[in-house]
Amino acid sequence: MYAPRATTVFLVATRPGDAESELLRQYLDDIGTYPLLNADDERRLASLILASRVAQERLDFDPAPKGRERTELMRTLHAGDDARAQFIQCNLRLVVSVARRYEGAGLGLLDLIQEGNLGLMRAVEGFDHEKGFKFSTYATWWIRQSIGRALADSSRTIRVPSHVREVYSLIDQSTEKLAAELDRQPTVEEIAELSGVSAERVALVHQHRRPLVSLSTPLDNDGDSELGDLIADEGAISPFESAAAALEKRALVQQLRRLEEREEEVLRARFGIDNHPMTLSEIGEKLGITRERVRQIESRALGKLRHPSVSRVWHEGQRSADAV
Repeated sequence: MYAPRATTVFLVATRPGDAESELLRQYLDDIGTYPLLNADDERRLASLILASRVAQERLDFDPAPKGRERTELMRTLHAGDDARAQFIQCNLRLVVSVARRYEGAGLGLLDLIQEGNLGLMRAVEGFDHEKGFKFSTYATWWIRQSIGRALADSSRTIRVPSHVREVYSLIDQSTEKLAAELDRQPTVEEIAELSGVSAERVALVHQHRRPLVSLSTPLDNDGDSELGDLIADEGAISPFESAAAALEKRALVQQLRRLEEREEEVLRARFGIDNHPMTLSEIGEKLGITRERVRQIESRALGKLRHPSVSRVWHEGQRSADAV
């Protein structure tokens, strides 16, 4: 099975104080050794990356090609890995340039660079040189998106999607402007008219932005009880639920035995029947096959379990379990 070679991206680990400054200095020295790419370089590298994706799709369709074809496919995959590494390394300074614009916004520069590097990797993977865009323009958008999302996630105790945060910002700006002009708090309708957001959505945002209350808030002066003590643990499993789950698992295992050995092995791993659930990639690595091949086996096995003859036995097993 082909495994992509690791790409050196210099993802930055955060260190406190002077150590952080030294780490940043060393990082900037390291990335400064990589030459900048010209337009011809970008087209060449992007072509190699595209060819490697085509080769990977070919291997996913037929994991075991023979002879010269396999040799050529593997050569193309390795060339794509090298192209990705060079493309990323030669644009790390672009990430630093963008990240510096966000200093003081809530994350340290090293964290901003790390998030920006993730955006750069997505840009390299998705860049289409045939559309005529400059890579720096395309990559800057992805870098800013990655940094912006990280800042949005760090700014609230509860994560709010970026597009929702943009609506919050628009409503806040409209509210502040109207309050200054009217010398009073504006109504929902006034905010909606200025912001272009519907009155219903403005009201919903106001409702959902009430102050957060910590579960550690004391309920009395002695501090013996906290607010969290009044909330039931919904994650606790009752003895009845535990027994029912065991019966259901036993019925499922009986159905899995009707599958081919490889299909049963994949579903057991996928649903964590014998241990913890595994991803498609983890299963593929364990079995020595591609991620796409694991997905195909899983799909075929689930299709068999949905077949009427199997479904009938499944429901009979469920009724037997319920009667115990």
